[in-house]
Amino acid sequence: MACNKKSANLNLSIEDRCCTATTGCHFDGNLKKVVSEPIYVQKVYDAALFNLQGLRTVEGQLFTPALGRGARIIAVTDIRCRKFFNPENINDPRNLVATPSTTLAGADFVEDGSGKDVRVIGPDGTPSEKLVFVNTQECDEEGKGTPIFGTQNIAISGSVVIEIDVIFTDDCDKECAVTLKAIAPIASPTAPLVLTNFFELCLPSVFDSAFLPRFTEFCNIDCEVRLATNSIRRDIFVDPATGTVRANLIIALCVTCEKKIVVPVQLCVLSTGFPVLEANVEQICTTFPQLFPNQIDEKPKPPCN
Repeated sequence: MACNKKSANLNLSIEDRCCTATTGCHFDGNLKKVVSEPIYVQKVYDAALFNLQGLRTVEGQLFTPALGRGARIIAVTDIRCRKFFNPENINDPRNLVATPSTTLAGADFVEDGSGKDVRVIGPDGTPSEKLVFVNTQECDEEGKGTPIFGTQNIAISGSVVIEIDVIFTDDCDKECAVTLKAIAPIASPTAPLVLTNFFELCLPSVFDSAFLPRFTEFCNIDCEVRLATNSIRRDIFVDPATGTVRANLIIALCVTCEKKIVVPVQLCVLSTGFPVLEANVEQICTTFPQLFPNQIDEKPKPPCN
């Protein structure tokens, strides 16, 4: 905590606290160096975006540090919320996660014969996509996609980190500033907070392709917090003997989810060549191996159709 002394206003001499990225891609503007290259990727055929909100009330949440005997909070200058994440344990039940679960109507997720959905690797490098099948013949004859419908349940569990910047007076009536912190539970993994909504997506032909279309979904979650009634007297309680702080809060959970139908495709793209990064370490070796092969197709490339 920092009391009202002149030395409290410090100028940090640390520079360049943030950074810029280096991709290794450079283009000098010479269009003669631009060539067409085929790449094998996933194309988004249809997508839907959803913004959902859940509320959680917290009564008597304990904050640290304690302010000491006779302390009295006179002002709240800021209140913040962020999701809790333990980088040492991705399975920590306190990690705030939003887990989507979807059931389809008018289509089926392809199974492996044992009742498990067939999952394939997505752009995130994990098995995050499911194969989808429905008889698309009727809409194929019209040159259109086939609509499918689904129900989405998002299970939210874990905790959030709450910080409250306050100004308080101690037992000598000296004004001090401090940031109170707490880890507030939202829900347990066994009894999560569930948000539900419905959606429609358009599916391409399952017959006019070597690959079945894939369904993928992903979410991100944020939070906002406020005092339950926006009143210091009604919502913040300071124990006069110990200075322990408790507060009543309303936490809004802000969730963004996107669902996509993707299909593998081959695209022709314009390229200026491979990126080249310069090593920034002192070198003892005289030569180093390549990470990627050279382009061996030296014939003039015809334009992509």
